[in-house]
Amino acid sequence: MRALILKAPGEAAVETVPDPVRNPNQVLLQVRSVGLCGTDLNSFRGKNPLITFPRILGHEIAATIIEGGGLRPDLADHSSVAVMPYKSCGKCPACRQNRPNTCQFNQTMGVQRDGALTEILQVPPEKLFAADLAIPELSLVEPLSVGFHAVQRGRVMAEDTVAVIGAGGVGLGAIAGAVFRGARVIAVDVDSGKLDIAKKAGAAAIINISTEQLGERLSDLTNGSGPDVIIEAVGRAETFQAAVEHVAFAGRVVYIGYAKEPVAYETRLFVQKELDILGSRNALPDNFREVIRMLEQKRFPVAEYVTTTITIDHVPEMLRKWSDQPARFNKIMVRLA
Repeated sequence: MRALILKAPGEAAVETVPDPVRNPNQVLLQVRSVGLCGTDLNSFRGKNPLITFPRILGHEIAATIIEGGGLRPDLADHSSVAVMPYKSCGKCPACRQNRPNTCQFNQTMGVQRDGALTEILQVPPEKLFAADLAIPELSLVEPLSVGFHAVQRGRVMAEDTVAVIGAGGVGLGAIAGAVFRGARVIAVDVDSGKLDIAKKAGAAAIINISTEQLGERLSDLTNGSGPDVIIEAVGRAETFQAAVEHVAFAGRVVYIGYAKEPVAYETRLFVQKELDILGSRNALPDNFREVIRMLEQKRFPVAEYVTTTITIDHVPEMLRKWSDQPARFNKIMVRLA
């Protein structure tokens, strides 16, 4: 079978690899579609410290069951599924607390182990999620679930006002997740196109910080109190600081990305506001199920979000173009079958 292999930073190629040997305890899948995300771009650029080479990329997966659907009563051969791409050890402190998404020894497909940009895949049955969704929607379940998990970590409720800093793929998931819980959402970004999609995903207000002052606008939109929850989905020192500065007293701050440099805080705010500062990593099965319910209710602008669809043969060229002009592309989807 064919697969997209990242041999080294900047060096991707489609090559022939051996077909998988069927494990009777796993489900054999035909990969239908794989979304590309910022993790793939960082890996291509050599900026992902977790990846090793060579590596088959791809972790945002829609697939059809070839064989093994009978391993679970709610699955069937020939049905389509989304795939959870994380592997946990089951023994570390996080796993013992039933938080395998943040397993100390986590392995994500396409990063620490080979991914899904190939024709055939096999995975454990517990990693599959059946849904009444089209193939492009199934490919969006995993990336959106990361934002939904951040919303869960922030204990977002319907009475909350939530500001999400960053309206890229993960931030958009947080926007949609907070909206799905009934919260009033303020989307923050520097890209007007991303903010337009955020509005279509349900954001009640937008702030373009390339032309507007973040603190002033958040104050105006919250009667001076600040948002109850701020979710940071950019990973920059200045937005890490801004989240603490602008969140309400007794507020919650959730960090999805991580800054690539040390961040200096005014720690007085941590105590004076009695803040909850939370990290958020990957997603849990319940987050996948919640995203599926939202997508089945047609409450996400899939057509506007997925702007580029290519075949596996075009992935090497697309990675180069995307690396050269990252703002040019929104969601890139690779169709395999």
